[in-house]
Amino acid sequence: MDNLDLDKLTENNQERDYFYQFDRQMHQFMVRKFLPYFSDKPNTALELGCFEGAFSTLIQPYFSQLTLVEGAEKAAEKTRHLFSSYSLAATESIEVICERFENLQLNQQFDAVFLLHVLEHIEVPSELFQRIKQWLAPQGRLFIACPNAMAASRQIAVKMGLISEPEAVTDGERLHGHYRTYALHTLSDEVDRVGLTIIESGGICFKPLANFQLDKAYEQKIIDDAFLEGCFKLGDEYPALCASIFVVATLPN
Repeated sequence: MDNLDLDKLTENNQERDYFYQFDRQMHQFMVRKFLPYFSDKPNTALELGCFEGAFSTLIQPYFSQLTLVEGAEKAAEKTRHLFSSYSLAATESIEVICERFENLQLNQQFDAVFLLHVLEHIEVPSELFQRIKQWLAPQGRLFIACPNAMAASRQIAVKMGLISEPEAVTDGERLHGHYRTYALHTLSDEVDRVGLTIIESGGICFKPLANFQLDKAYEQKIIDDAFLEGCFKLGDEYPALCASIFVVATLPN
């Protein structure tokens, strides 16, 4: 992300007015997908690209130490503020670092590393993966999630002539710093190429509508949390059509 103004990208993301409810639900759905791979012992976690800390608050109870990294100063400061109301014991176990990944220096290994809706923003993913392999403990787990290029809503947009092909990077995505899109097989291939071992992969939440359509439908009470729960469960049957795709990986034995 050398050539990107991270604070400008943060402003662009903050200007989005679509479906924060769906974002909130997706964070919860991600935790539910990843929870079976969390250790029940005291352990440490690293989240790369935490943005404003929304997902971080959901995983904090599961880890004895949480290190959060965000390249945009405004977003990092909002994350610090978000956790400022936590108990002293909790805040002492949380570190928020404002730094670009390529300059990040960490002197420990982590039991869990999270890379959520970040990989599509990385110009050279292989370089970041090599660094992550140094930060991941021998039995640690890497949790990756990316927006799905093959989501049902996106394929409908292709049929409508709004997108040239599912994998195309749209103008809006480019504005928000996306270099590429991923489908489930291309994300898995990316992880395989860098020598990590995939222990689980799939989709998170079947997505029948675009974000702005979900936003309007939720505001007008056409859909509700029960509808989204149904979409989450349906995603287990149709992972390739989900809103996000995920991989859980570890270092090779």
